[in-house]
Amino acid sequence: MIVPLAPDEVNTVSHLIQLSVAPVFLLAGVAGLLNVFTGRLARIIDKVEKIDAGIENKKTAEAKQIAEEKSRMRRLSLIVRMQNINRSISLCTMTGLLIALVIVTMFLSSILQFDASIIIATLFIFAMLSLITSLILFQKEIFFTTSFLKKKKESIKTTTKNN
Repeated sequence: MIVPLAPDEVNTVSHLIQLSVAPVFLLAGVAGLLNVFTGRLARIIDKVEKIDAGIENKKTAEAKQIAEEKSRMRRLSLIVRMQNINRSISLCTMTGLLIALVIVTMFLSSILQFDASIIIATLFIFAMLSLITSLILFQKEIFFTTSFLKKKKESIKTTTKNN
């Protein structure tokens, strides 16, 4: 038998849904960031594999070319670079989990009639700290890539001038 909800209960549930809309939008944004981060990591891995395969296939290449490509591969595959992306992904995932916990806690506190304001605030603060840290690590990766591209551009200019 279905028991109809009292008007006050309907208002409470609809109010909770309204309150949970903002964190849900934040979750969608976090999902977008995760997509960007994982795409970036995939590009790094693809470049490392491409360079590695090129080195293996060059049996008659000059020692200088091989040394340059190995040096380039080391720069691309620096553990710090991949670690920054991996940590960004982990922290962004943690952000999503914490925001989901905020939403669940909001509903549980209403259903079970307990004050969860401190829990909700704490979870949300940790979610934001996690997101901020994730974005800082991603920014470090962007700076690393930018500095690498600047060095590469300068190297090309120098090589062109010498020829």
